Amino acid sequence: MTRVAAVDCGTNSIRLLVADADPATGELKELDRRMTIVRLGQGVDRTGRLAPEALERTFAACREYADVIRSLSAERIRFVATSASRDAENRDEFVRGVLDILGVEPEVITGDQEAEFSFTGATKELTGRADLAKPYLVVDIGGGSTEFVVGDDHVRAARSVDVGCVRMTERHLVQDGVVSDPPTAGQVAAIRADIRAALDLVEETVPLGEARTLVGLAGSVTTVAAIALGLSAYDSAAIHHSRISVEQVSEITGALLASTHDERAAIPVMHPGRVDVIGAGALVLLEIMRRTGAEEVVVSEHDILDGIAWSVA
Repeated sequence: MTRVAAVDCGTNSIRLLVADADPATGELKELDRRMTIVRLGQGVDRTGRLAPEALERTFAACREYADVIRSLSAERIRFVATSASRDAENRDEFVRGVLDILGVEPEVITGDQEAEFSFTGATKELTGRADLAKPYLVVDIGGGSTEFVVGDDHVRAARSVDVGCVRMTERHLVQDGVVSDPPTAGQVAAIRADIRAALDLVEETVPLGEARTLVGLAGSVTTVAAIALGLSAYDSAAIHHSRISVEQVSEITGALLASTHDERAAIPVMHPGRVDVIGAGALVLLEIMRRTGAEEVVVSEHDILDGIAWSVA
């Protein structure tokens, strides 16, 4: 086995996985998995730059992760950065900071690479499941972008589009620095129009209609699942591979978009860093299910982070 550390730095959160990986058996034994909301993509859609306070939040999390990696004696580290750092003019500042703290240069990957990692992480343990028909459509709803991947045992087609929970919130729900709470019908319609336009782009290269099983990844999806399951506290084991119907997703999305900040914050499974962006994230999921005709989404807690770990191993 090889002890590896994988870091996934996205628009809204930064996550760490330290695991023992055995490529011969396909086993990935998790030693530590953690997530910190840093909102690295704060304002990027508007300014094109990473904000100083967002960089400092991210570097603080990196310092914490560096301590964990050292304490567990990981042999190899891979740091992958996604949507926000792809878009930022000052991403060199971000790269230098991470290199100084972790001793490894972050790889600012393309959307297609991001999609490949997500697919591997989400589907590696689904192989042999007779109840889940192939091909899979893996959908990773991030803060700045959403990745779509169709494949069987391997990726057949992939596309990344700039539709994510943070980007949609900042683009359509923020006025004078304040999030509309709850959003107006017009604001929701504007988000929905952006999502549908993005889905049109996806369908140019990814055969969404051929998929037989929809697999949903990342915080927006897992939070919706946790609400649907009626959990009193976030429980990864209960959420992983749960199956949530389109009717449940529709009901929850409507409730989230109609609620206030305080009402969303009071939901037991709601992470404080998702309170303002969960409505947009849930709407992305709902529009995908409606476009593809998926009756349910299979929720996975294993995603791009696991894919990165396998790439290191």
